[in-house]
Amino acid sequence: MHKSSPDLPSFQKLQYQFSAHIRNPKDNLAPQDIEDRRMAIYRDLFFNNVEGFLSGNFPVLKLISSEQYWLNLARDFFDKHRCHTPYFLEIGQEFIEYVANEREQSLDDPVFLQELIHYEWVELALDASTVELPLADVNANGDLLLQHPVQSPLAWLLSYQFPVHCIRIDFQPETPSDTSTFLIAYRNREDEVNFMEVNSVTARLLYLLSEDDLLSGQDALMQIAKEMQHPNPEAVVEGGLETMEHLRAKGIILGTTIKCNGAVD
Repeated sequence: MHKSSPDLPSFQKLQYQFSAHIRNPKDNLAPQDIEDRRMAIYRDLFFNNVEGFLSGNFPVLKLISSEQYWLNLARDFFDKHRCHTPYFLEIGQEFIEYVANEREQSLDDPVFLQELIHYEWVELALDASTVELPLADVNANGDLLLQHPVQSPLAWLLSYQFPVHCIRIDFQPETPSDTSTFLIAYRNREDEVNFMEVNSVTARLLYLLSEDDLLSGQDALMQIAKEMQHPNPEAVVEGGLETMEHLRAKGIILGTTIKCNGAVD
């Protein structure tokens, strides 16, 4: 917490005392000569505003938490974190940063806390994204095997050690899963944010395509078949094409790359 210097003008000392009390009224006295009824308005207004944004960003975490745990978590963030953005929509990202890098862990924390809040934040982040789809550079009906499939920038591949999309009051795992959970979070053509669980092969395919913008769908699938030591690579290619067509129908894959000269790959 910022401390006011004894050399500051009296009005700035008052501002520091006022803000310190608003952030943590339990440990910081209110300025003298200000009626507590008036201070209570500010105490409630500021904290309830931030708590409300956290509730909207992380409804699952709030739902599975006791009221005391949730309020302590929100108050701790409100008191100790210094946000680096003036935008309310970015409070969720600030909260993730705080939990991951600043806050001392508590024995009451669920083991999946960091993964759950990231998963919950993704929905708002995609919903608020101003990224434009590169439709002018994409052949929507291109050959996904012979050409390079283009993924939507509004489709994010996510990997977690806990099945965060399944967490609820009656399902709160205490240990990581033996295998990773892969999800695609995407905003569709109707600007709705959805999540899709995919297997490790699909996740690997999307990763390979994202790493090499010259890689064809077929070459990516043949590489996966080799990595798997699959006895029938053509079956992997056939299944992979079906998967890519499904992802194209969802808007996760937009189509295929168009060459700079305007010709289709």
